[in-house]
Amino acid sequence: MKQNLPDYLSEAAELESELTSLREAFHRTPELGNHEFKTAERIEHTLRALGLRPRRVLDTGVVATLHGSRPGPTIALRADMDALPVQETTGAPFASEIPGVMHACGHDVHITSALGAAMLLSRHRDSLCGSVRFVFQPDEEGEGGAERMIASGCMKGVAATFGGHVTPDLPAGTVGVRYGKFYAASDTFQIRLYGRAAHGAEREKGIDALEAGALLVQELIRLPERLTGERSVVSVGTFRAGTARNIVADEAVITGIMRTLGDEARITMRSLLRDACRGVANHTDVSVEIQLQKSYSGVVNHDHETDHVRCVASRLLGKENVVVLDLPTMKTDDFGYFLLHRPGVYYHFGAGCDQPLHSPDFLPEAHTVLTGAALHAAVLHSYLANYTEG
Repeated sequence: MKQNLPDYLSEAAELESELTSLREAFHRTPELGNHEFKTAERIEHTLRALGLRPRRVLDTGVVATLHGSRPGPTIALRADMDALPVQETTGAPFASEIPGVMHACGHDVHITSALGAAMLLSRHRDSLCGSVRFVFQPDEEGEGGAERMIASGCMKGVAATFGGHVTPDLPAGTVGVRYGKFYAASDTFQIRLYGRAAHGAEREKGIDALEAGALLVQELIRLPERLTGERSVVSVGTFRAGTARNIVADEAVITGIMRTLGDEARITMRSLLRDACRGVANHTDVSVEIQLQKSYSGVVNHDHETDHVRCVASRLLGKENVVVLDLPTMKTDDFGYFLLHRPGVYYHFGAGCDQPLHSPDFLPEAHTVLTGAALHAAVLHSYLANYTEG
């Protein structure tokens, strides 16, 4: 490290009251993907108070650039904004006031941590070499806003990109980094099976799409056993068939998602799914219609940026509070699209909460936003100070 960093942990603590209020406000008023209007307004208000000029992207996304006083590149920090269709049961005094909508994945912490980093870095413009672009992205939980944000030009001129996700798998005040493959790529599928209806007493005169669907569901769930060398998961989310209890079903619809690590595994799993469908169709005489949709690309971290976060986090929090994660997660996140465009890294910071992500009881500790803000600020400030092109 060529430059001594400010004491960002102490400075984040000075912002505790402001950051806590912001986090609680975001948590009280969660909004689903592409409807984050109030969230965007609060983000813009906070950024303008720092002297930045935020601009709206995709109706609810927000982008703003903090320019340092010294020459250097532009790097980006992404924070996702949207909530989930979950009814909160935490009982927190700042629990969601929107029925059936909740920040059950910690995006309220992500937004606040990024805003906290903007506050901290704005204090040190004089020593900042280059610029930081803050990207507040909508719709991570839905169809994915990352590709659309990139298409809008938010990454133009950016040399590297960073992001973080709060996790219940780590204690508060700790950081987890993973080299290489981190989050799975995903593919969604819808499979329609067409049979022939008949009276339930004369099954032999029909072709039972429900029976074929039941066989196929079992085949699909077992597909990861046939993919050697990589972890994978196939989840069947819905299975609909039949119209009455005494009629052989003439149609069945199965939907789900496949998660794989790396392009080769993704291609193989797609082929295995098609083979399973053809096998069941041949065995039962149903006809099959398959819709496979590529979803998120997976998160694959770059080694140089991962090394950087590991080093900075160790200095900031102590080596004992930095964990190198041995295994990738089979969750998905569209931050991977940013990493396809620029080198960078996605890292985890501990939530101090024993409830899983997407749970109605998921509630990170209040101090999580302070760790996140300090970590982001230190990572970005130091990366700019030590930046070497190529």
